[in-house]
Amino acid sequence: MAGAPNEPWRVGVLFSRSGVSGVTETEHFLGTALAIEEINREGGVLGRQIEPVCYDPAGDVDAYRVAARRLLVEDGVEVVFGCSLSASRKAVLPTMERHNGLLWYPSIYEGFEYSENVIYSAATLNQNVFALADFLLGEYGPRIFIVGSDYIYPRESNRIMRDLIETKGGVVVGELYAPLDADQAAHDRMIEEIERAAPNAVFSTVVGRGAERLYASYAAAGFDRSRRPIASLTMSEGQIWKIGPEACAGHVLAAHYFQSLDGDDNARFVAAFRARFGAEQVTSIWSETAYAQVHLFARALAKSGSLDADKLSEAAMRQSFHAPEGELSFDVENRHAWLTPGIGVARADGQFDVVWRAPRPVRPDPYLAASRFEANWLEEGARS
Repeated sequence: MAGAPNEPWRVGVLFSRSGVSGVTETEHFLGTALAIEEINREGGVLGRQIEPVCYDPAGDVDAYRVAARRLLVEDGVEVVFGCSLSASRKAVLPTMERHNGLLWYPSIYEGFEYSENVIYSAATLNQNVFALADFLLGEYGPRIFIVGSDYIYPRESNRIMRDLIETKGGVVVGELYAPLDADQAAHDRMIEEIERAAPNAVFSTVVGRGAERLYASYAAAGFDRSRRPIASLTMSEGQIWKIGPEACAGHVLAAHYFQSLDGDDNARFVAAFRARFGAEQVTSIWSETAYAQVHLFARALAKSGSLDADKLSEAAMRQSFHAPEGELSFDVENRHAWLTPGIGVARADGQFDVVWRAPRPVRPDPYLAASRFEANWLEEGARS
């Protein structure tokens, strides 16, 4: 879509600001909005403003599918920033491919996917789970209990974590799932089973409101979180503030971004985010990844001069950006991002002490074709 010289670049924004994943997807939305506003203040791209067309699917998978078709067919949009849960990404993927749209996806996920119509901007499993397995076994002990929400991302992520734990000599002492938006009683039952199994640590892929219920129940049960934490790939600063930082101190997060990271780029991002959305707001992997991918999009658009999926993708694969998390670029072979893995332990103020971070970006391996399960990934990340 070439467009008139002063016609805006119309893009879709498809995040749930309500529903089961409303907290994290609102952060996606705010990061996206901030980046668009920054780019437009600087004159837009090639002299044209970016105009977002936004829908809130409210966590309903069918609503994502309907909104994606509306964006591409009725609204004349070719590029969409959106989706968080794998269920929503997979719901819109056939529409993106059928109409040759381009989805910029800013959420960590289970890997094992490739589409010419998706750019994957967040971590895949070799960039978070592998180092986390070594950290849990080394810091807490060999007995790990696994819990998750019952859909594809938790099932696949937990399968890989189980393989890692067992390969490294640990033991999975239990594994439980609850529906994506299960009630408090379902998560209380998880706590009962954890208490019975007496693990050294819990690995959780419970997400959304379920995660908030699980962490609140864990705190109420009185576990010593310094010795038996919940480790997660998703429980970041925003949800911690919703639960209450005092109930989350000691828990572990494996992520490529923490608000507490040093560096001028991150300091500017945090300051801009608070100035725009309120001094009480926190940044996280959700807002930061969404923010960074919009800036990468703008650089690619400046090179391609087109929102056509093929032309824009080709340009995007050649871009890099000094993001708040550090240097960010894409792997041309698999369309995923090179990212710098890290591990943080939550503090009583709701921020993280970053206790380990790879010294340089790690190549994405979404199909686990080159990742060695037996390696020590706390050391392997330093060599990548």
